[in-house]
Amino acid sequence: MRKRLLILLGLLNGLVFSQNSIVDQFSQALADVAEQANPAVVTITTEKVYKARDPYQGTPFEDFFNFHFNVPEQEFRGRALGSGVIVDARKGYILTNNHVINGADEIKVQLIDRRVIEAEIVGTDPKSDLAVLQIKAKNLTALKLGDSDKLRVGEWVLAIGSPFSQNLSHTVTAGIVSALGRSNIIPGANDYEDFIQTDAAINPGNSGGALLNARGDLVGINTAIATGGRERSNRGVGFAIPSNMARKVMDDLIDKGYVVRAWMGVYIQPVEDQMARALDLDTRNGAIISQVVEDSPADKGGIKSGDVIVEFDGIEIHNPSHLQNVVSSTEPGKKARVEVIRDGHTKKLTVVLEELPQDDDVMARRPTVNDDELGLEVQNVSRALAERFDLDRDIEGAVVTGVRRSSPAARAGIRPGDVIVRVDSHDVDSADEFYKLSKVSEKEAILLLVRRGEAARFYALELD
Repeated sequence: MRKRLLILLGLLNGLVFSQNSIVDQFSQALADVAEQANPAVVTITTEKVYKARDPYQGTPFEDFFNFHFNVPEQEFRGRALGSGVIVDARKGYILTNNHVINGADEIKVQLIDRRVIEAEIVGTDPKSDLAVLQIKAKNLTALKLGDSDKLRVGEWVLAIGSPFSQNLSHTVTAGIVSALGRSNIIPGANDYEDFIQTDAAINPGNSGGALLNARGDLVGINTAIATGGRERSNRGVGFAIPSNMARKVMDDLIDKGYVVRAWMGVYIQPVEDQMARALDLDTRNGAIISQVVEDSPADKGGIKSGDVIVEFDGIEIHNPSHLQNVVSSTEPGKKARVEVIRDGHTKKLTVVLEELPQDDDVMARRPTVNDDELGLEVQNVSRALAERFDLDRDIEGAVVTGVRRSSPAARAGIRPGDVIVRVDSHDVDSADEFYKLSKVSEKEAILLLVRRGEAARFYALELD
């Protein structure tokens, strides 16, 4: 018995020792990554000159004192703080966020050895919130961009930057990858978002800093935080731009001075549950086409409004943001294979992508019937309605002239002046046709394609 007890104690001691050894090895590995990466992370300070009337600007006394004492405008210097990552030691290229240096009159970079060097802007890309700077200095340390596509949720990462002040430069925080492919994060932005979400502490000043995996690869550029309120401090939800997106943007900015993106020419929406049921779809993945730009690559390739793109060039599409990022990162001129679901059937098309026009305007070129169940009042297009709602006289469809409060139409967001051009998969060219099509539907939800101004959008209405 005593012998068995001694053996058991020996096994337990060995297990504890083994666990301690693993934890120690992991701790040492993270410390090694931080030690190697720290010299490549820089603190960026910017200055901007602005004019204001001081000291009363922005106070209730501003107009009074300026009027009675004629206080002249004075020049003031505003300072901002951010971070960056050296990605080319020989040429001195630094990756950071566009919002860190946007509008700056002067940009200075402080290295880990406290050297302060003036930086020049190589290029900026507001659509991805990335910028490339360049400094002239010797003995620089750089980090190579890793493959962010290999990241997994739950994987350990380190964030390095300068939160809050220069005195806190090269702060290292650790956490895990909380989620991948996050979009619609930054308010007011509708461009290219494909964020890595992490709980590694990211705070103001960390923007533009490094996100590293446990092997020391630069997998992201820290960009934003979600605070859940007015506080600007970390709440455990931070976001970084994936390194693969950063690499493409950086290379284009250095080589061409602007970012080359491919263009398909469609307006897209997520496949919401009601829409999926209205279209009899088995999946909620993909992106539904609400409008095809005339003479665009999509138009030439046979894509139609109402198609649901589920695969693009061999890549399964998760949502509209995913499709947008996949298309934009594809080389213009490529023949892309596009798989769509149309009228319940899978269809494969080929679209020859073109370069996204620099002029954004090209993207936007473009008797009464009551339906008590939907809560809509519609009429045929007439001169009076065209003038009332500023409609194109040539448009075909049913003009919404009334929406009953608390009805399915009101809950979906349809409003007077909208033009219904399709019910489910059937085109609408009159108010009577809309009424007939809406009544024959036996589904729990009905899908309407609505034109509002120059844009078209699908609305899924659940039937009461």
